[in-house]
This record gives sequence, C-alpha cells and structure tokens, in this order.
Amino acid sequence: MLSPELQGIVESLASLAMLLFFATLLILTLIAVGMWLQDRFFQTQHTLRRNYPLIGRFRYVLEHLGEFFRQYFFAMDREELPFNRAQRAWVYRAAKNLSTMVPFGSTKHILVPGRVVFLNAPYPTLDKDVAETLPLMIGPYCDKPYVARSLHNISGMSFGALSKPAVRALSRGASQAGCWLNTGEGGLSPWHLEGGADLVFQIGTARYGVRDAEGELSDQRLRDIAGHQQVKMFEIKLSQGAKPGKGGILPGAKVTPEIAAIRGIPVGKASISPNRHPDVANGEQLLDLIERVRRVTGKPVGIKTVVGTWDWLEDLFLMISQRGPQSAPDFITVDSGDGGTGAAPMALMDDVGLHLAEALPLLVDLRDGYGLHDRIRIIASGKLITPNMVAWAIALGADICTSARGYMFALGCIQAMQCHRNTCPTGVTTHDPALQRGLVPADKARRVAQYHNNLVKEVEVIAHACGVSEPRQLRRHHARVVMGAGTVALDQVWPNVPSGHYLAHGRRAELEKRHRIPLVEEASLPPPE
Repeated sequence: MLSPELQGIVESLASLAMLLFFATLLILTLIAVGMWLQDRFFQTQHTLRRNYPLIGRFRYVLEHLGEFFRQYFFAMDREELPFNRAQRAWVYRAAKNLSTMVPFGSTKHILVPGRVVFLNAPYPTLDKDVAETLPLMIGPYCDKPYVARSLHNISGMSFGALSKPAVRALSRGASQAGCWLNTGEGGLSPWHLEGGADLVFQIGTARYGVRDAEGELSDQRLRDIAGHQQVKMFEIKLSQGAKPGKGGILPGAKVTPEIAAIRGIPVGKASISPNRHPDVANGEQLLDLIERVRRVTGKPVGIKTVVGTWDWLEDLFLMISQRGPQSAPDFITVDSGDGGTGAAPMALMDDVGLHLAEALPLLVDLRDGYGLHDRIRIIASGKLITPNMVAWAIALGADICTSARGYMFALGCIQAMQCHRNTCPTGVTTHDPALQRGLVPADKARRVAQYHNNLVKEVEVIAHACGVSEPRQLRRHHARVVMGAGTVALDQVWPNVPSGHYLAHGRRAELEKRHRIPLVEEASLPPPE
C-alpha cells in the first residue's frame, strides 16, 4: 500500500498525463483540420491535395521515403541503375578485404544482348607463368615523362564536389595502392597533396587553379602547379560523361570559403564553368593548347572527352601526322556518355554522347589507323568498377582504366542520389560537418587501397583464365558478344585496324562508304555489369 502522500502524487501525475494527452490530441486535431482546410480551399498548386485533403499529403511522404527504401526492400540484385546491388556489394566486400566469392551459380541474365563473355582457354596460365603488369610510360616527348604504375586509377572528382575527408581518404588510399588520383576541374587543394599520391591535374573550361585575375590561362600558375613533384600529368577536359556539351556545375551551397579561395570564385555562389574552352574552336587550337601546357610544365598533357561525332578526331590525327608525333596529346581519356559523378540535366545525361561500348573501340581504331598506337595512350572511363568491366575495356584496346564512382563506393557511398544537394548521408559529397563526421579518412583510405588491389587481382584472374600472362595481353579475340541466342566474336563486331591503315587508304568515313564496317546494333549496348 502506498502512503496517502505518495498516492496523492501518483494521482496528480496521472491527472497531469491525462491532461497533456488530451491537450496534445486537441492540438494535433486542430493542426489536421487546418491542413485539411488549407489543402481543400486555399492552396491551388497541388491537384491531389485539393481533391483529397490531408490524405493526399501522404503521397509526397511515401514518394520521398521510397527513394531510400526501394534498394533495400523491392529492387532485385541486378535491377537498379546506375549501379545494381550486386555491383555495389562486390565493391563493398573488396574494399573491406572480404571474400568476393558467390555460391550456387550466377544470378546474371546470360543471354542479354550486348553482354560480353570472355573465352576461357583450355590451358589457362599457371601461377608460375604469370607476369607482372608492368608500368606504362606516358609522354615520351616530355621533359618529365610519367610512368603509370597501375592499370586502374581514380578518375576526376574535384574538392568541392567531394568533401574534405573524402579527398583526404582518396589521396592516402591512392598512395597506398600505387595508383594516381585525378584532381577534377576544381583546382589543387592541400588535401590532394596530403596523402602523397601521384596526381593528374585536370584543367576544366573555367581553368580553376591555373587562371589569372581575368580568367585566362596563366603560365605562372601552371608552373606553380607543375612545381609539385606529386603532380605527374595535366588533363585538359573537353567534356565529361555526365553532361557532354555543358560545363561543370557546383551548387552554391557547396562553395565554402575554402573552396572559393582555391577556385578564385565568390563564396556561396554557384560555380558554373563554360561549356567549352573559349580559345579552342578547332583541332589546330587544341594542339596549340596542349603544346603550350606541355612546354610550360614539362609534363605529359592529354585530353578528356565524350565521343559524339568523330570527324574531329580524324582531323586531329591528320594534323598530328602533319605536325609530327611530338605534337600529339600524350593520352586521351574517353568517358562514357551515360553519366558520371556530376549532376546534370537529364537530357544530357541520358541521351547525349556515345556509350563507352561504342566510343572506346572507335577511338582505339582511329588512333591505330592513323599510326599513333605507340604515341597516344587511351584511358577508358565509365562504370568500370568491377573486374569484368575493366578486363572488357582493356580487351577493346584501352591502355589504362579509371573510375570515380567505384572509389566513392569504397569510401562508403550508398547511392543515395544526394550528391548535388549537399545532404549526402555518408559524408562523401557534402560539406555539412555533422555528416562529414562519419567519414574517417584513415579508415576509408585503407578501403580505397584494398578495393583497388582486389579489383586488379581479379582482372588478372580473368586474364589468366583466357590463357594470357597479364591483363594488357587481352585482345578482342578473347571475348564474344551475346547476340540473340548466340554470340559473335568481339573482333568481328569491331575488327582490328592495322597500324597506319587510314593514313594509307583514306579516312574512316570514306572507307565505310566503300566497305561497310560491320557494326551490329546490339553490340553497342552497354554490357550488363
């Protein structure tokens, strides 16, 4: 039995709780009535809410929540885009250095048109016969050529698009893995340099980090950047997969004082780059710009582009044959036209620019056909996050592959599609300190390196299964493309072009008119992961 005093206190608390309950219920009822009246009589923008007051609001709540929960409860392992659960899971496990083995058979649809199948050799390469994937020299005509140690590297992502902890983790991880890190077009930050990684400095159309007060390219700023021993190469960005024909976009919410200082732009104002380099309107001017940057820096200079029309590439290669091989870009990065890390208008991301499945062999054939195989390195980029995709790109003719989103997954990205809103829940693409807090650079650097190492290791496994001793020995005849109920040899879809063939026999477009090169429509489809 409670004492009378204690019983009185309990009864008072019970009465107070009951009063609070009814008061809360009354307030919620009044709010609901107010929202009902607002929806029914006063707002005119939303038809659904006007016809179904209050209840209609649940549509927007569920629509918002569905964006986050579909991947967990409804999507199958191979359904989602741009990356499905199977792809992401492989990266997560590789980054954590966990086993990437799968049981009970493939879950992949094996007869999807465009899917690439590697041809296993009857006598695969023995472990004792495997060869090391040797470093590749880029820029033989430079004062300071670069020897790339890895066949897979980190593609361009600027400080600004990425958070400070993300850049720090990538820099450290790239250093541990022995691959390079591309700075993206936002300039060189201390966080790129912090980890000691090899760096590729990207020159975007706004020329952040290497422009003078008038916005023009500055030779002195180029020398300053090249003075950093870690900066190994320069990449002139003509276009990128997310938005071919449009310049880079960094929302104002992500332009912090630190980022504004590095880029030389106002704080809080959206950073929108021009859609092309103002002083580059033809191949001659492009080669002049390449030569200028190479002369000032003494380091390899290349270009990054999404292939649309390709006559400009033929013109460029013809000009190089006239000027001499020393005038050529030291490398060409070809980006897939189906989007990347950057946010962009849907029309550009979905429907402008050739997919890597068509652009890469086209570029390789043009380079070889104009006799530049040993002069220009081709770097492939675009969803190359798993071993089979990297091996496929190398078999088509890429010398080196790069990825941005693969390394974002290694950092912890969950494909929340919040990159441009400054609300990334994993801290990878936000400048909100509360969200950045979850990304610990030291831990994520280790995952970046482990992802890289496990990826390269499994590319080597594919190469050895095909009977070659290292990945760069993969060729088009090592793979076939699914067509209907069967397959077609990849070197039949894209026949190898002998070195100098177009120089000796005419331009590619003219040859196609006389002798139709067999291009099968299905082969241009993006191979399913």
